[in-house]
Amino acid sequence: MYGKIGVVGLGYVGLTLAAALARKGYEVHGVDTSPAVREALRAGRVHLFEPGIEEVFAETVGRNVFVPTELPADVDVAVISVSTPVDDRTRQPDLTNLAAAAEQVADWCGPDTLVVVRSTVPVGTSRRVVLPALLAAWGRARLVMAPERTIQGQALRELVELPQVVGGLDDESRQAGIDFFGGLANRVVPVSSLEAAELVKLSNNCHTDLIYSFGNELALIAERHGLDPLEVIGAANLDYPRPDLSKPGYVGGGCLSKDPYIMINSAGGEPGPFLVGAARRLNEYLPVHVANRVVDLLRQVRGGTVGARLAVLGWAYKGWPPTDDMRGTPIATMMPVFRSAGMTVVGHDPMVPDEVIHRHGGEPTSIDKAFSDADAVLVINDHPDYRAIRIETLLGGGGPRPALVYDSWRILDEAAITAAGIRYAGIGYLPYPRTPAPVPAPARGA
Repeated sequence: MYGKIGVVGLGYVGLTLAAALARKGYEVHGVDTSPAVREALRAGRVHLFEPGIEEVFAETVGRNVFVPTELPADVDVAVISVSTPVDDRTRQPDLTNLAAAAEQVADWCGPDTLVVVRSTVPVGTSRRVVLPALLAAWGRARLVMAPERTIQGQALRELVELPQVVGGLDDESRQAGIDFFGGLANRVVPVSSLEAAELVKLSNNCHTDLIYSFGNELALIAERHGLDPLEVIGAANLDYPRPDLSKPGYVGGGCLSKDPYIMINSAGGEPGPFLVGAARRLNEYLPVHVANRVVDLLRQVRGGTVGARLAVLGWAYKGWPPTDDMRGTPIATMMPVFRSAGMTVVGHDPMVPDEVIHRHGGEPTSIDKAFSDADAVLVINDHPDYRAIRIETLLGGGGPRPALVYDSWRILDEAAITAAGIRYAGIGYLPYPRTPAPVPAPARGA
């Protein structure tokens, strides 16, 4: 029934959906406002990292995937997947891209086109922002909201395996959405309205932010009392029949760093929400807290920070599944702390190009040099390359070595690091440094 699909916005959400649809045999027409993105995709080059995407585009561009400057008028479905950023200062969602995309779809297509909102939006936005543009041009519309809920690194699989939530303007729209996504996913979950579908997406992401924030809160409390948060969390979870506590860690990315603010906007002010904003503030505070801890510890072990060289491993916002996404990366809020302390920052990330590290204020380095040429090493993400580090091999030559290793994810060999005389720490974990065994004084008269 639906064979010709248009996708408006070829960022992460639109690009992965286009690839998944192409693998299912649909004819996909993707448009984007960026000439560079259009040019790259027409040549089969993908502008972001996601396993499997590059192979799909290399095989399908020019066959059943096309990248025009505007959608053909006869597409059966037009999916709007443009960005809905949050203003850095006001924390209010910016729906400019969404409104522009709705106007474009209204100009390009017609009332028989099923319009799908895929972007994350405040509750009520599909009806308030997208629908009026369609009605003004067509007099009637078929409109659904079907939120994207994939995790980076597993998008192509999850687009098929995760249930696709579909809310419609009316029964006809909802059924059309069910039919469309039924050709992609193993299961479709219909909900009663556009607004219900909008709230589903916000609920998933904000709940994740809340869960992670509690693990971070425990880590901060454990740090204050000289405890190991992983010991506490592990003991609390072991064979306990209630939901597991999350380990501490940074919470970033394109969704979790902005969707809580979209949820807050949806709440409409007093008396709430009570939890979502507090959780987001805590998760945004954590990188700054860690940066200050690194500075404090380096002062203790080195006697100062001016001129100190800090090696940061992991610049993307997460390491597993691997990504090159810098949205919501911890290093962005850490760098001002390091600069004010007079430190030089060098960086490594298997997924992030050198020019991006440069752009964020670092000098590219290697893992080997991080442990031989720096005064301190900060591990920010848990990329498999960092989990595979053999400390004994890196430090076995007897040459220069860092005075401090701050292992945010506790993935390195703590015993090998401390045995080498290096101070070790992690999020919420500041073990007392091992005191070297005293060297016996020579016997009198020797």
